[in-house]
Amino acid sequence: MTIVFIALCFLAGSFPTAYLVGRARGVDIRTVGSGNVGATNVFRVLGRGAGVFTLTVDVLKGLVPVLILEKWSGVAWAPAAGAVAAVLGHSFSPFIKFRGGKGVATSAGAFLALLPLATLAALLVFLLLFSWTRIVSVGSLGGAAVLPAVAFVVNGPSPAAILAAAVSFLIVVRHIPNIKRLLRGEERSFKK
Repeated sequence: MTIVFIALCFLAGSFPTAYLVGRARGVDIRTVGSGNVGATNVFRVLGRGAGVFTLTVDVLKGLVPVLILEKWSGVAWAPAAGAVAAVLGHSFSPFIKFRGGKGVATSAGAFLALLPLATLAALLVFLLLFSWTRIVSVGSLGGAAVLPAVAFVVNGPSPAAILAAAVSFLIVVRHIPNIKRLLRGEERSFKK
């Protein structure tokens, strides 16, 4: 039964929020802006309301399934596995030909349930870096670096901390195009 719940976490993560929000406005988000199927691209292309809605749903796609697994699974490793499944679903959604977002918002939701202190530290770093640079990818990469570091300090080498490191690595890999643009000084920023 636990495997079924984890598969459902993948499906919940796979819900293509950004794509559907774009479609509701007559836009294929994969073909405009950065082409990324995530909240930042929706925010830039469709505005604040659509971006905040997309961000909220993407966070909940990680948070709610993990909370359900923590309460009902009875298997110690299941919530951590569910978190990874939700992030993988978001990043590689079968509903849009295995494309998806970079996994930052869904990771934030999933790890808020699993590792609240580490996630809050990562969120603080994200906010500080974003407010300093006005570049979302800089904040995301900083948060991805801090999450596993704090998780290992607070929780030791727990399954959740180890999987936080794996998910953070995935986030960094998904940001390789952003890193290249940062190095060339071409990454887009939000104006103050």
